[in-house]
Amino acid sequence: MSYFETVPTQTGVNRLPSNPFQLLDFELLKLNQGESYSGKCGERETLAVIFSGKATFLINEQIYSKIGGRPNVFSGKPHSVYIPKNGVYTITAEGLVEIGLVSAPSDLETAPYVITPEKVTSGVWGAANFTRNFHQILTLTGQPDLPAGRLIVGETFTPSGNWSTYPPHRHEREDLPREAFHEELYFFKVNPGDGFGIARYYNDEIDTGYIIRDNSILMAPKGYHTVVSAPGYTTYYLWALAGNHRIQATADDPTLGWVGRTVPMLKALGH
Repeated sequence: MSYFETVPTQTGVNRLPSNPFQLLDFELLKLNQGESYSGKCGERETLAVIFSGKATFLINEQIYSKIGGRPNVFSGKPHSVYIPKNGVYTITAEGLVEIGLVSAPSDLETAPYVITPEKVTSGVWGAANFTRNFHQILTLTGQPDLPAGRLIVGETFTPSGNWSTYPPHRHEREDLPREAFHEELYFFKVNPGDGFGIARYYNDEIDTGYIIRDNSILMAPKGYHTVVSAPGYTTYYLWALAGNHRIQATADDPTLGWVGRTVPMLKALGH
């Protein structure tokens, strides 16, 4: 079973070469000016995160015009569009556009909506050389007006030489309030584009590392995971989770968890 892939980047919709998930799925949509892509959600909800460019969305006969604007994922907060279950949609490019389509099963009946950059919360996690910046796109934190059935989605930017998702954590067991079951994916970009990072993924079956490049994806149905950027390069990843509910609770690797407890002290020292 493959937990790490490179997503194709052809014009049109690009699907995962393999998918170990029971719930999550990801597609990369690339369109040229005036091109369109149509789809049906069925029993799944979809969040369309615009990586670059603009597009017009027709969803259940409702038009959302010229959504987007950032030139790339490293240039500001995203626009996103939530497409509910049973949604029938067409996405038309307003110039070159690249969009991540994240989906999961849902029984939520709701209307589609746009998440503008103003609704995306941001901040910093960690300290010292495991500091990273985040955007919360579709979470429960400060976003009560953005309903979803299962999806939890955001973006993380890991600076040159820094670690991210550190200490490594997992969310594979239903043991609230200590841990909640969620599948998770990380879809990566690297800046500058010729750089790299490394992801470690380990569970009861494997313990391995992967080379992060543009448009690679880590799929973690269970187990611990962490990421580091090569010096001189920033890694970006779109993260998406889906589980039995939308309460986040993670368990750190018990061997490395002590590092997380140093964050308040490091921040007090200016790190």
